[in-house]
Amino acid sequence: MAKAREIAEWAGAQETALEAELSRVSGLDDATPEAVVFAMDAQTLEAALASRAGLVLAAAKLKPAEVSQDHGRVLWVRDARYAFAAVAAQLAGTGFEAGVHSSAVVGKDVLIGAGTAVGPGVVLGDGTKIGRDCRIEARVTIYPGVVIGDEVVVQAGAVLGSTGFGYARNEETGEYMLFPQQGRLVIEDRVEIGANTTIDRGALGETRIGRGTKIDNLVHIGHNCIIGKNVVIAAQTGISGSSVVEDGAILGGQVGIGEHATVGEGVILGGGAGVLSGKKMRGKGEVFWGRPARPLKEYLRDLARLKHR
Repeated sequence: MAKAREIAEWAGAQETALEAELSRVSGLDDATPEAVVFAMDAQTLEAALASRAGLVLAAAKLKPAEVSQDHGRVLWVRDARYAFAAVAAQLAGTGFEAGVHSSAVVGKDVLIGAGTAVGPGVVLGDGTKIGRDCRIEARVTIYPGVVIGDEVVVQAGAVLGSTGFGYARNEETGEYMLFPQQGRLVIEDRVEIGANTTIDRGALGETRIGRGTKIDNLVHIGHNCIIGKNVVIAAQTGISGSSVVEDGAILGGQVGIGEHATVGEGVILGGGAGVLSGKKMRGKGEVFWGRPARPLKEYLRDLARLKHR
């Protein structure tokens, strides 16, 4: 439960005189006087004001020149969606109890920070280091030597620090031998990793996931990959070894990236895009699509040519 003035602070809005107490966020249909809702356009704002919601977070661009009494429940914010998420996080708290479940398997020399919760069936390999206020969900497997920062969420079934897929081939016999996979995996602060996602350790160096990056379910990241800060990676994406994804990039679902490729800062790869091995994709905010991935205008032009053949 929080006062409206506290919520104003969390949302980055001006202080309000409203004395309402709020306990949850909700959609418009099930809003109650204890609920916070949000509006990003005029139509939604009208519906929000007609609802029973105790508080409305609305985009500042919607604020009329003269604010009527009907708007007394409104906090005007720059980005209503982001403010709503921030408020939701504060109202929900951590949502879990710190501690290690009795069914978890913890190896030697494991360090677990204060406030961290380790769920049922989790396996923590020798020498694993986990920071504070993390949430490690059921049946997560973390291999020896993995380093995890603070406020990291790892959803059920994820596997972190597994052996990379790298082999040396005997040219005479055609046989393959595993190349040494003795590096480590580092997960920085505030990373979120989806269910059944796998991230390999480095071969001789390290694999690193940058601060604030969000990774969906069923993603695979190969050995020696460097993923920057605040990257978003959607489900079923696969990134081959020794590739780099720079800060702020966005990867849609089912993206495939070959080895030693680079996805530049702020680049957006549309769903199903394919990046060839060794390719460098540059252009902050530019959208690439197709297989092989190319700028969106070029991709659409190619589709139009195929249609008229």
